Amino acid sequence: MSKKVIHKADTRGHANHGWLNSYHSFSFASYYNPERMGFGLLRVLNDDTVAPGMGFGAHPHDNMEIVSIPLSGELAHKDSTGNEKTIHTNEVQIMSAGTGLTHSEYNHSKTEPVKFLQIWVFPKERDIKPRYEQKSFKPEDRQNQLQTVVSPDKDSEAIWINQDAWFTLGTLKQGFSENYKLHNKEHGVYAFVLEGEVEVDGEKLSKRDAVGISEVDSIRIKADSDAELLLIEVPMK
Repeated sequence: MSKKVIHKADTRGHANHGWLNSYHSFSFASYYNPERMGFGLLRVLNDDTVAPGMGFGAHPHDNMEIVSIPLSGELAHKDSTGNEKTIHTNEVQIMSAGTGLTHSEYNHSKTEPVKFLQIWVFPKERDIKPRYEQKSFKPEDRQNQLQTVVSPDKDSEAIWINQDAWFTLGTLKQGFSENYKLHNKEHGVYAFVLEGEVEVDGEKLSKRDAVGISEVDSIRIKADSDAELLLIEVPMK
């Protein structure tokens, strides 16, 4: 029997700082909910909008895998390992904080907001040398199919993560239906709807709703409208 946790969009934590409008799927900063401390080794999923020209000043991290996925606009990144990059839509960035680093993130545009997801996953191996990577993915490769963008397999097309975790995106037409097979029966999958209406394992979800499912071999995905979906598969412990 599968285990499920459903997180409707309007139950997320919310902080609006003017320059930053942020929704938290799990406890973060001033939002604390003991029932929402993560899903397995997935610790943070923040849905952020940053005003033009604004951003996060330099701040430290260690021993966390930090994935950024721009949804619209451009995100400028600078860190203490010497990387200074701009991330665009259809790109994914990962930072293995490892033994520790500092970084800052800013909206690269002076006129348009940037919308992006920042996702934290606990690492498999602690205290590794900090590393940074970003990669571009073809949007046509997720049209009515599932595109893996983050993977623990260094030889795959996806960006590498220091954890047995897979991130998968789909831009789905109404009527699309497919099974997602988990890589390990000890894992769970957190399905987060970016746009549209999607049925995941029988649960009807709308924009920014999510369901976390574990103790299953696979989950059924069905698009009830044109939709965009993010799947995050992680070990549950």
